[in-house]
Amino acid sequence: QVQLVESGGGLVQPGGSLRLSCAASSRLRFSINTMAWYRQAPGNQRELVATITSVGDTNYADSVKGRFTISSDNAANTVYLQMNTLKPEDTAVYYCYAVARVSLLFGNYWGQGTQVTVSS
Repeated sequence: QVQLVESGGGLVQPGGSLRLSCAASSRLRFSINTMAWYRQAPGNQRELVATITSVGDTNYADSVKGRFTISSDNAANTVYLQMNTLKPEDTAVYYCYAVARVSLLFGNYWGQGTQVTVSS
């Protein structure tokens, strides 16, 4: 199994910035195929924010294009989400997600989530 641990959430004013981190680890040999950030606001479904593949291809939700940047450190099995020009509607619990191969088997893994609140 793969564990994902997020950090970096918090309270920020509109127009501010935050950087989320997610570190993947396992007691077994594993490799990451894709990592992503999702978010879920109260009363809403969980939605995809951004993805990054092992070769660095990225994709973003229209609502965050130009404001958020996803990046990764493959050697450290860590993915980041730099969030700039934050808006109140970005308030949500942000979840890290990974598709990883562990002992030749692919699986989907989720972090526990980190709260991001954008408010004055």
